[in-house]
Amino acid sequence: MMYEYMTLADNTLITHSQILEKSGEQVVQVHFERPIENGFCSARAELPSYNWIYNEGFTENEITEFTRLMERHAHLFYKYALEEGETVA
Repeated sequence: MMYEYMTLADNTLITHSQILEKSGEQVVQVHFERPIENGFCSARAELPSYNWIYNEGFTENEITEFTRLMERHAHLFYKYALEEGETVA
């Protein structure tokens, strides 16, 4: 399940998962989605590695900016993921 975190000025919606266990490590997936004329741009990354799982439609510059945002907000993604999305930023 994904939980809403924030919407950017360009209507990019940012959501996050609950805490997931992966190879004995606690991870949080962060998803970015923006409506476009015939669908959506979407991308997903995983914390704490900042590894991008997929990207469909976002530019390299946008992905760089999203990575910076995740770096600044990682502690909040984990905090809210622990609360299983009950608190929204």
